[in-house]
Amino acid sequence: MTDSRFGAAIAAIDARNADDPHTIVVNGAVRPKEQAHAEMVFDQVRRLRPGASEPLLLAARAHHVRRWSIPRDSHGAGRVAYLTWRSALKEVHAAELRAAMSAAGYGEAEIARAEFLVRRRDPRRDPEVQTLEDAICLVFLDTQLQEVAGKLDRAKIVDILRKTMRKMSPEGIAAALRLDLPGGGRELLLEAAGA
Repeated sequence: MTDSRFGAAIAAIDARNADDPHTIVVNGAVRPKEQAHAEMVFDQVRRLRPGASEPLLLAARAHHVRRWSIPRDSHGAGRVAYLTWRSALKEVHAAELRAAMSAAGYGEAEIARAEFLVRRRDPRRDPEVQTLEDAICLVFLDTQLQEVAGKLDRAKIVDILRKTMRKMSPEGIAAALRLDLPGGGRELLLEAAGA
């Protein structure tokens, strides 16, 4: 990708995520969580879909841009509140992505496509949305499964993994089964897959 618009949009998204007050350790370095996750999802998209479109790659980079700006507890408890929170976040991600792409010089059609992708509606009907969903699930498994598994009993984590795998394509599931997951993660994943 040598397009200067692409580089400018990536830099703008990365700058927005650099303010994340939450951190994650990646390869021994403490990083802003959403900035690191954005890079990982971006890399997963490139592995899953070589030659991915710029709107897809930019949506991958912006999939959780400024996620911390709407705390989970701002929408109350329960499934309906959780889904409302997730919808509100997707609108933040789309708006931030639009701003970054517009400032970089992208046209309306490319921006609208990237916004559609970052909202992740109906992945089964759109291969690029499904690729993004697969990449996000893979990064969750790789970076958060061990922490989540440490807080929940085995039955609950297997249920979460089954729900995660239902969102994934067969190619995404195959990629998940190739992950080197620490702390019994692979066994949990195999159990959830019914293997």
